[in-house]
Amino acid sequence: MTAIDPTAHLTAEQIEELGRELDAIRDEVIAGRGEKDAAYIRKVISAQRKLELVSRGVLLFSIFPPAWLIGTAGLSVAKIMDNMEIGHNVLHGQWDWMRDPKIHSTTWEWDHVSPSEQWKHSHNELHHTYTNVIGKDNDLGYGIMRVDEDQKWHPFHLGQPLWNFINACFFEYGIAAYDLELGKNLHKRRRKNPEFRARAKAVGRKIRKQVLKDYVIHPLLSGPSFLPTLAATFTANLVRNIWSHSVIMCGHFPEGVQVFERRSIKGETRGQWYLRQMMGSANISGSKAMHFMTGNLSHQIEHHLFPDLPSNRYAEVAVKVRALFEKYELEYVTGPLPKQVFSAWRKVFRLSLPNKKPKVKTPAREQELVAA
Repeated sequence: MTAIDPTAHLTAEQIEELGRELDAIRDEVIAGRGEKDAAYIRKVISAQRKLELVSRGVLLFSIFPPAWLIGTAGLSVAKIMDNMEIGHNVLHGQWDWMRDPKIHSTTWEWDHVSPSEQWKHSHNELHHTYTNVIGKDNDLGYGIMRVDEDQKWHPFHLGQPLWNFINACFFEYGIAAYDLELGKNLHKRRRKNPEFRARAKAVGRKIRKQVLKDYVIHPLLSGPSFLPTLAATFTANLVRNIWSHSVIMCGHFPEGVQVFERRSIKGETRGQWYLRQMMGSANISGSKAMHFMTGNLSHQIEHHLFPDLPSNRYAEVAVKVRALFEKYELEYVTGPLPKQVFSAWRKVFRLSLPNKKPKVKTPAREQELVAA
């Protein structure tokens, strides 16, 4: 909701032509999916499971510091792989075309306290439909942060750097909470809603299952290494949560990423939807290892444009998408991880404070705000 619309130079015809060009990129990838892609995801799943098994085996001897360090590091990486490159992308339906019931969005359950069915609704159906639309996209600020200068400031927002840090540390629980839309359902009358109660019970069952696995069964199997294994698992979950939160913050919150009002998407065309994804996302530059460990969400722009394309194809798609940004004179927001993290957190701190000066509204801006 910036005063100057970075897409104002585009005509309606250009926006629809942009949409057709992006559709062509998508169609080309879909037509080219094949055994090489299937082999990729099977290899990743196999590697993740072997790494987790070996790491948990090493943690049986975690009473010894070297074993604790090796096992904790391996388990942290395994959990990141499970959530980012495997779970997130499988649940998006990126591999459903393989028709493998073991690697399918309808059957996959991940190492996460949020049940996959609830996550698919809040993420696939809501977030990716209403990307960065205030009041519609729960991923935008997670319901606990002010995300734009035009949002009314309240004293509560002074604490948003702290709320955001706590959310990062326990990110999987934060996701489960807003999958439940917990904030608006805490009212006594809403809590009695049968649908909400059923979803809350499903989350409770998933939390119990995860806690039992991570903090009871595996530590008990370690015998004398019970406490070190317990600490190792907690550390691995903490590392996974902070990493995934950082990646997602970098894709949605750095300076230069646009947010949108509800009424701005009324009557939105295919081309306009594509344009909103382009303006409402940011990428992370880096090595192949970086892209892999982010679940290829380092290509967040491409993921928002084509959420159901295989993640291993985003790198090649990014070259074509960036060329379209240049063609239509749009800003392709990207940068290395430290820069994007700093930019996102700077914005968190800046928006935790009331605006220093009232916005000067140009006639065009006045018209936009009235219309909204």
